[in-house]
Amino acid sequence: MNRDFLKLAWRNIWRNKRRSYITISSVAFAVLLSSLMMSVQYGSMDHMVDNMVKFYTGHIQIHNNKYWNEKTIENSMSYDEQLIDYIAQFPEVASVVPRIESFALAAFGTKTKGSMILGIDPDKEKSIINVEEKLKKGKYFNADDKSVLVSTGLASYLGVQVGDSMVLFGQGYHGANAIGLYKISGLIKFPNPEQNNQTVCMPLKEAQWFYGMEKRLTSIAILVNSKEDMENAKSSINSLIGEKSIAAMDWGAMMPNLVQTVKLKHTSTEIMIMVLYVVIGFGMFGTFLMMTAERMREFGIMLSIGMHRRWLQFTVFIEIVMMSLMGVLAGIVMSLFAISYFHYNPPPMAKGAQAMADNYGIEAVFKFSMSPQLFIWQAWAIFIIGFLLSFYPILVLTKLSPVQAMREL
Repeated sequence: MNRDFLKLAWRNIWRNKRRSYITISSVAFAVLLSSLMMSVQYGSMDHMVDNMVKFYTGHIQIHNNKYWNEKTIENSMSYDEQLIDYIAQFPEVASVVPRIESFALAAFGTKTKGSMILGIDPDKEKSIINVEEKLKKGKYFNADDKSVLVSTGLASYLGVQVGDSMVLFGQGYHGANAIGLYKISGLIKFPNPEQNNQTVCMPLKEAQWFYGMEKRLTSIAILVNSKEDMENAKSSINSLIGEKSIAAMDWGAMMPNLVQTVKLKHTSTEIMIMVLYVVIGFGMFGTFLMMTAERMREFGIMLSIGMHRRWLQFTVFIEIVMMSLMGVLAGIVMSLFAISYFHYNPPPMAKGAQAMADNYGIEAVFKFSMSPQLFIWQAWAIFIIGFLLSFYPILVLTKLSPVQAMREL
């Protein structure tokens, strides 16, 4: 019996192709519109986090438990090269970068300024900060050089050029004096103005010698292949370290302000999606209203020839569910094609946004997420909206008078 009603509902759908196409299309475009909106919102947020994380901190950092609250070289950690090699072999890890970060007074002639000294591995650091790409004048150093790279803002303040020598002096490990005369091999420009006004980069080996902290680091920055790998990588690293004084910290703990920004954007996106669902719901309701109004005479005839009202309601309900399901499937297919295209060919931002993004070394494009969950969420949301709206014609049929309905033109 139910199979007969399924056949009847299917035939009813295609008796008026124009009306059915309008209804199915409204559902399909609702899925497409909501999927595109969610994709660009979540894709842009992931892009923002990715840029922030890859710009300096990395997804994970290993350091002394006291270091993040008090960033001094006294809270540095001893390390073994084998530790870096082991971590680099984890399948979730893309790169491992050792660093020394501290401060010193930079002097040239009669001018001095407090500066951030960044000891880096010239090759490994290319995967995160990529100092070589920021080089404006001069040449990049290698691991055994005893020269430094100076940010353009600091160089302008001190009045130094490539080839000049500058004095660095500060406090080394365990209170030792840290004094050195270094030739400037190049000038670099950081997008962050604060960083650009105070940074001096030197090879990691030289920084360890300068601060008297051989075989020690302040941190090890780690990039993972994808954000889904971060927790597994963090757990594996902590298990490998096995020391209570040293631990791995993810970017969320290092940058709580960024986490709050992401949460705020997620909340605003959810509000926008809710508003979009209301608009979509009214659009779909309009098509169901039209479908019900056009079929009033048909419903009246069916009831007058003896069809039970309950079975007529069931048939109409099945029709709407079928059309909603077809619309959802069509919307998913269209969404897959559209989002796939924009994911691999992201549209550029406006010129004003492009200029600002270029200053910070960020790609000025709208990123689209390809997460399968986005399609599933939107498909279910639109299907549920269609399911709920299907009760409108059922309620109409509950109170329908066959005589009055047959008089409808």
